[in-house]
Order: sequence, then structure tokens, then C-alpha cells
Amino acid sequence: MARQHDLVLVHGADAAVERAPTPRENRLVRLAADVLAEESQAIGATYSGFCLTSLPHKRLPDDAIWERSTRNVTLVVEPVRVHGSGQPGYRGVPYGSRARLILLYLTTEAIRTRSREIRLGGSMGEWLRRMGITIGGRSYQEVKAQAERIAACRLTFKWRSADGRASAWDQDHIVKGGFAFNHVEAENQGLLWHDTVLLGETFYDELCRHPVPIWEPAIRRIANQSLTIDVYIWLAYRLHVLPKPTSVSWLSLREQFGPGYTRLRAFRERFLEALEMAQAVYPRARVDVEDHGLILHPSPPPVERRSLVAVTGHPSPGR
Repeated sequence: MARQHDLVLVHGADAAVERAPTPRENRLVRLAADVLAEESQAIGATYSGFCLTSLPHKRLPDDAIWERSTRNVTLVVEPVRVHGSGQPGYRGVPYGSRARLILLYLTTEAIRTRSREIRLGGSMGEWLRRMGITIGGRSYQEVKAQAERIAACRLTFKWRSADGRASAWDQDHIVKGGFAFNHVEAENQGLLWHDTVLLGETFYDELCRHPVPIWEPAIRRIANQSLTIDVYIWLAYRLHVLPKPTSVSWLSLREQFGPGYTRLRAFRERFLEALEMAQAVYPRARVDVEDHGLILHPSPPPVERRSLVAVTGHPSPGR
């Protein structure tokens, strides 16, 4: 358990906050206290591929292809030319925390309902509100833009097994058809989306074979931090299946989480901030920071095993 959680358990939330020596430590202690007081057992789900590689954090040129490779997997996200009203053009690759939240909603609902057809309407708006995202104004425009990008791209994952064999999806859309939006200016002006969307068949099939359960209250508390979301779901995927302590170098971590960083030291500083927040919302994650990188220790999953079975139908995630 992270040090902040120990402080809260020993001294109580208020006293632990008072003992925090810096604003950064104060924020982590408050986060740990909120998580320890959380009673909700709401479970979400993501696809295992997104635990090992991820979308960009910042906007790319609208026609740019995003490709990320780690030792085990390659992700390729290709924007497609949209032919609608006005001039045809590219929407661009989805990026940032809003894109990640939309995908988490879609994957959670697909696993929960065991259906490619995902209800939107008030359901998605309510879920975003639970994640602390207000609906209206600038926030609505950000969500709308990322949803359009998700619908207007093709996705390919290429997996490599320990024996060097590779497997790949056919290129497929995450969402077939796209999102239909209502015009919303304020949070109380009705529904953001019409009806339903349909997930791509290949994406849905792979998700059902390899889901990774996550704890929704944890996501809510890091909803604006795209790197922290990535680190959290990576830990949720890796830690509970480790047979023994495992070392991960800073170079490997930069390859996965920080391709835009040329200086390893700058990446390390930013990554450690995200790791601290991820551990604050995942109290049972056991990770040691060393000069060479991280030591990951076998840890309980972020949700109870019985909850994993209830959501996914399986005792543990695949891949």
C-alpha cells in the first residue's frame, strides 16, 4: 500500500493532510483519503491492448497516423477521410483524457451488456457526469470533438508472443457509423447523443476475449490526467498476474508512455508524478522506484475477484 494510505489509516485523514510537507504531497494524501473512504464498487472495463500502448496525449496533425510499438504490441490509429456536409477532410486521431473516457464508457457498456450496440442518450452523459465531466460549453465541445475522432479512424493492433509469433487484427473502426449529436449549451438542456452506436465487429470480439476490469471511482479521481489514466490501467493489467517481482527500465517506460520526450530525466519526472497519482487511487499496487526503473511486485487487482467474474464472465483478464 502506498505511503499516503498508511498515513491516513494511522493518523486519520485530517491529521495526515496536516502532516503533508508539500502541496504535491498534500494532494496525494487527500486523494488517498478519498479513495479509502469510497464505498462504491462500480466496475468498468477496458481492452488489454490499451493497457500496453495508448492514444496520444496531445493533438496531432489531422491527417497524421499514430503508431506506437512496445515489446509486445503495436497500435496503429489511422484517420479516415470523412465525406459529409462541406469539404471532405480528416477529423484526426483521438487524444487526451476525454478520448480515453469515451472509450472506457464504450468498452464498459459492451462488456456489461455483451452487445456491440451501445446505448448513448442519457446513459453516456450520466456516466461522464459521474466521472466529474460537466456537460455544456467548452467541455461539451471537447467531448464532441473526441467522439467524432474516435468514429473517424481505423484501429489495428499487432501482438507478438514470447516465441516471436505475431498476430494482428484486420483494420477495423472502433465505432461503425459515428455519433449523432444534439445541440447542447448547458448541462440541463437534454441529451448529448441520439440513441445508439455500433462497435466494430473485430474490436468488439477482441474486447470480449481480452477485457481488463478497472475501478470506476479511481478513474473519476484521475479523469483529467491522460498519462495517469494510462499508468493506472497498465498497473491494473500487469500487477495481479505477475508470478514474481519484475524489473522495468526507464527506457522501456519511456518507449511505452513518453515517446515525445527526448530527455529521459524529463520523462522520469513526469512519469513519477503520474505513478504517484495512480498508486493513490490503486492502494494495493506494490511498485518500487529504483535508479534503473521500477520493480513491479505481484499485487491484488484493483477490484475484487468476484467483481471481475461478475463484469467479464472470467476470473481474470486475457493476454
